[in-house]
Amino acid sequence: MTLLLMAAGSGSRYGKLKQFDDLGPAEEFLMEFSIFDGLKNNFNHIVVITKAANKSFLETHLSERLPSNVKLDVLVQEIEDIPDAISLNTKREKPWGTAHAVWTARNVIKGSFVIINADDYYGQNAFYGAAEFIKNNNKSDKFALVAYSLKNTLSKFGSVSRGVCEVGNNQLTSIIERTKIIEKNNRIIDEDSGVVLDADTAVSMNFWICNTDIFDYIENYFKKFLQQESNLEKNEIYSGLMVDEDARVLRAGGGIIDNLFAGGGAAVGISGHAGAMGYASGNGLITALVLGRRAGLRAMQDIKATA
Repeated sequence: MTLLLMAAGSGSRYGKLKQFDDLGPAEEFLMEFSIFDGLKNNFNHIVVITKAANKSFLETHLSERLPSNVKLDVLVQEIEDIPDAISLNTKREKPWGTAHAVWTARNVIKGSFVIINADDYYGQNAFYGAAEFIKNNNKSDKFALVAYSLKNTLSKFGSVSRGVCEVGNNQLTSIIERTKIIEKNNRIIDEDSGVVLDADTAVSMNFWICNTDIFDYIENYFKKFLQQESNLEKNEIYSGLMVDEDARVLRAGGGIIDNLFAGGGAAVGISGHAGAMGYASGNGLITALVLGRRAGLRAMQDIKATA
């Protein structure tokens, strides 16, 4: 089983590269705690996506600490790494986004794998649950998200952004990003939308369980993304669920996954210049509200059709 860690961020909000902070007694990075928990649960292939400037350093640092029977791949997210048969003339300087970062690993991952952030802590139970899911679900259309109770993911030092999940019969039915969740006056509220949330609400911390079908899924979307000239200079594609105009989640090979909707940061998004296609202030909230409404209308229509 493979553990894919996303470590190509710039740490702009934190002020430096949080994923390379020395936190442990032996100067372990935060990502090493996740790697250790993965190894304890039989993950034997570590893939790290990073920047070119960090590649040699990470290879040396991690290879000295990993057991000899664990495979390590440290990959660089390259701007020039695009689907075959596409030629671009662009002065782009920044990578294509987190979905593209996952796609970077397409040639080294051969089976089921977990995607996590390098700068978050998940706990060993998450890796145990992921390993059990992979062991018991070999079908190509089986994906999963390890969710957390909202009350366990809050901060004492300000608001947090979380993907709020709707779950039915242990199946994820929708996930909407709430961008400013905070606990005030014994209530948990999303200050952007005014929505009050239950403390036990399931939320995403970006711990995804995937298989290699995801690479075709991303590539198909990436090709469409590159066909729009306005995307080429700065816009990005984010990892998430590809949706149609009614926020229904799409399969990698085409077609709709019944009764599964996504919006906000949970859906594949685009960021860059200000404007409708850019990461302007409130952009995540706009897509959450619009896709949330579209999902609700479509779900109501489907219910009436089957009543």
